Amino acid sequence: MEHDRGGPELPRARGPISAAVTAFLRGTGRLPHAEDVGGAAAYGDDVQLALYLCYELHYRGFAGVAPEREWDPDLLRVRAALEHRFLSALRADTPGHGSLDDALADLLVEPVEGTGVTHYLRDDGELWQLREYAAQRSLYHLKEADPHAWVLPRLWGRAKAAMAAVEFDEYGGGRPDRVHARLFADLMTDLGLDTTYGRYLDAACAEVLATVNLMSLFGLHRELRGALVGHFAAVEITSSPGSRRLAEAMRRTAAGPAAEFFYDEHVEADAVHEQVVRHDVIGGLLAEEPHLAPDVTFGIDATGHLEDRFAGRLLAAWRAGRSSLRTPLSADMSHTS
Repeated sequence: MEHDRGGPELPRARGPISAAVTAFLRGTGRLPHAEDVGGAAAYGDDVQLALYLCYELHYRGFAGVAPEREWDPDLLRVRAALEHRFLSALRADTPGHGSLDDALADLLVEPVEGTGVTHYLRDDGELWQLREYAAQRSLYHLKEADPHAWVLPRLWGRAKAAMAAVEFDEYGGGRPDRVHARLFADLMTDLGLDTTYGRYLDAACAEVLATVNLMSLFGLHRELRGALVGHFAAVEITSSPGSRRLAEAMRRTAAGPAAEFFYDEHVEADAVHEQVVRHDVIGGLLAEEPHLAPDVTFGIDATGHLEDRFAGRLLAAWRAGRSSLRTPLSADMSHTS
């Protein structure tokens, strides 16, 4: 059995389920039973890390883990149990909007001034808090467009063409130096962070793991293609104003030119993407498959629910003067990439 040496190191376990999955990936243990998963906290560290481990096998994998584990049938059964636990909680906790039109309209409503994470970082955020935010978000931004790309084979016509156009921008329009994941790595360098893929997995809280797991969940299941489009819409429509505030935060704290550029780039690009997603991705999808409108709405609502949980974690910690991370960043501003 060949081992994959190219991915990040396996993280430390956060409970019995993630410990069992980690041991199995190392080839030294048994997987948990489905009933163990069913009784665990859906949004907790143990379930979210275990699910993240399963999903990461479809991205870059982990150092020392055999590539064959990606499609191991026993591990896929455990992943299915984890997904069921997560998805059931999301459906129960996001009764949400009655219509897609209402969900889309709410995305255009800015939060009350000063109540969101980007407002806080723009107005009061310190450099250490910007570093924590970037470290946690790196789990998403260093794979930014990848989970969304999985939906392309499941779309056709106008929706496929529009989705591919937006993804082309995310991948730099054919220029490797403009790939958004590369631009985020440059931002991390300005902030003195290690740009190694997966470097901050151990430090990341369960709330941010859940936001990344949501994309993989929606992207890997054809039956959830509508929810993936809803998630994509939520990200793109809300990105431009939030990115403007984060660019201002980077300038105010003198974080560096690459840190400013990443968010300045998203202000302009995502303002265009918003219109394409609303009119052509969603419009094209529902012209072909109108029955998916409730799934698109669910994708929007689930995204908002998890982002609100993550924001609550960050703001509660920062307003109390505490780190939001499970393991705080080193005090120095060095990086090792």
